[in-house]
Amino acid sequence: MKNSVHLKTKLKIDDPYDTNHYHAIQDLLNHPDVQSMDQYPHHGSITCFEHSICVSYYSYRFADRWNFDKNAVARGGLLHDFYLYNWHKKENRKGLHGFTHARRSLANAQLRFSLSPLEEDIISKHMWPMTGKFPRYKESYLVCFVDKFISLFEVTKLMNAKSVQWFFPAMRTIYRK
Repeated sequence: MKNSVHLKTKLKIDDPYDTNHYHAIQDLLNHPDVQSMDQYPHHGSITCFEHSICVSYYSYRFADRWNFDKNAVARGGLLHDFYLYNWHKKENRKGLHGFTHARRSLANAQLRFSLSPLEEDIISKHMWPMTGKFPRYKESYLVCFVDKFISLFEVTKLMNAKSVQWFFPAMRTIYRK
């Protein structure tokens, strides 16, 4: 397929994918720890990598439309669940995952990448209101709400529904069947 962008060997994104999103996150995608997110289950059969790509992509698209900082949104969206463990197994974590993984994701991202304050806020506040602190930026609210929306599709397995894929066409290529 011409003009295709390979995010991973297993994940091929074609039209209608906005390749500017790829350019915003390309340096992160090449990191082996980001690639390793594909080995951690997230919602059912969806991996943490697939979920994060989808949140990053649709947050980016909304940010572009609303003149938000789309590059920070794309990067923060990709790293929002960068906790690097299987949260379904209790021995891999301390505390309740929903309350603790945002801090762990931020710590992991700060160790490996140079982040802006906006990207840090996106990662650390994406679980609002469970984080207890309000997001500081409109971009943080955007990623928070897109994350909830995408998670709802994943948990209910609606991301494979034809009507959802018609409205969100990139989901056809982000999620493997």
